[in-house]
Amino acid sequence: MAAKAGESASREPKHEIAVVVLTQADRPAELARAIASVRAQQQVDLQLVLVVNGAHPPQPEPSDRLIVLPENVGIPGGRNIGATAADARLVMFLDDDAELLDSGLLATVVDRFKADPRLGAMAIRLIDEHGRTQRRHIPRLGAGSAERSGPVTYFVGAACVVRAATFHGVEGFDARFFYAMEESDLSWRLLDAGWSIWYSANLKAFHPRTAPSRHHGCERLTARNRLWMAWRSLPAPVFAGYLLTWTSIAVARGVPLREMLAGYREAWSARSVRHPIRWRTVVKMTLLGRPPIV
Repeated sequence: MAAKAGESASREPKHEIAVVVLTQADRPAELARAIASVRAQQQVDLQLVLVVNGAHPPQPEPSDRLIVLPENVGIPGGRNIGATAADARLVMFLDDDAELLDSGLLATVVDRFKADPRLGAMAIRLIDEHGRTQRRHIPRLGAGSAERSGPVTYFVGAACVVRAATFHGVEGFDARFFYAMEESDLSWRLLDAGWSIWYSANLKAFHPRTAPSRHHGCERLTARNRLWMAWRSLPAPVFAGYLLTWTSIAVARGVPLREMLAGYREAWSARSVRHPIRWRTVVKMTLLGRPPIV
């Protein structure tokens, strides 16, 4: 059952915030910088959880808690395991090629969550090697909105923070997704349970400029996960509009039709039970500037 805003955990966590870094240990220099940026944080009680996703762990072991998985369980599955192992009120997910750009960032995050008991998740602004934020890393419509903080309808997982009890209360990421769309899926469930999501433009993390195509099968997985997410969470009329909109966008962007249809077929054959969000959540998302059809 989904947790409602204002619920508290039955057990007092040990730390203020845990940082979960998921890695396949294939970019050691970037991982070392990510961990160093976490260790440089000041005036905050933190725990570093390193999840090695189907690879050999780095040496020497750099974390407070090391989890070595025998096989690659995907990004959402690995993050879920890290969040379960964490012992903190808040959980940050940080990509292994990302870096926190200010030593006071986590202390500011903790204060922000303390000040707003209805805050369920926070997006951190991502800055690339050119000092810019990629369009796909801005959690709202409008390319010029990267520098404006405010409430949003979803967050990007490369550098984000969730309230731990809330995250577990809505059952975390959907591990079936493996890659792509898991943050949007979780965001819809958070909003429907009464939590808010905040984009902090003043809190910055480095993340290199990348394209989704670097991940094998990204077009098929994205199409599959979009359909899974929309089928489970959207009221029927909105589901139809969402699927039509994003199919049209994918075609316009040159996504191979074969890959997209393969993803849709896979999703339809393994679709889950529907739990549509409430219409007031649809209205809320619309008022925030991103109705769940785009």
